[in-house]
Amino acid sequence: MLFDLKRFANFISWVINPVVVAPAVYTTIVLLGYRADPHNISYLMVLFLSSTIVPMLLIFGLKKIGKVSDYNITFREQRFLPLLVLVAINALGYEFMKHLDAPALLSGILLFNAVNMVFILLVTLQWKISIHLFTFTSSVALLFLQFGAVSLWLLLLVPLLMWSRIHLKAHNFMQTLIGGIVGFSVIFTELKWWTGL
Repeated sequence: MLFDLKRFANFISWVINPVVVAPAVYTTIVLLGYRADPHNISYLMVLFLSSTIVPMLLIFGLKKIGKVSDYNITFREQRFLPLLVLVAINALGYEFMKHLDAPALLSGILLFNAVNMVFILLVTLQWKISIHLFTFTSSVALLFLQFGAVSLWLLLLVPLLMWSRIHLKAHNFMQTLIGGIVGFSVIFTELKWWTGL
């Protein structure tokens, strides 16, 4: 049997997916980086609800009522509403983090998730940036800020993710490249300034 490239590309796109990558990274940062903090599980729950659970329910609901055609929201025109809702959800999560007096890095994640969603939303009006690449490289930047250069080996997965998105015709080369570069550089700069690291 010939190797099914499309099936492999789909597998990569589902494994290195925003709703998979973000919770994995947040769990690593909170449970390893803040394991001595007695409120670490509360921080993790706010991050999960804001960045994973509510977005998944939102996309599932929009798919069910026909507002989006697929769970990856392939069509640019369908991204505006979910992105707008995600801005509000992450902003609300940031307020919860402030109430918990969370470490600056953790509150900053949700604050700049909201800010960057606005950026992606504005870009989406004219162009289709890769949210897969944006989320993955920004997640690597978070790990880099928390754990140092050892995290950067994960960037070796970037070409594979770019290939999968291009092979599936979800994006072209520039949409994946810009998504990856902007994702890493923007969140790194924002959180470096926010935390004073």
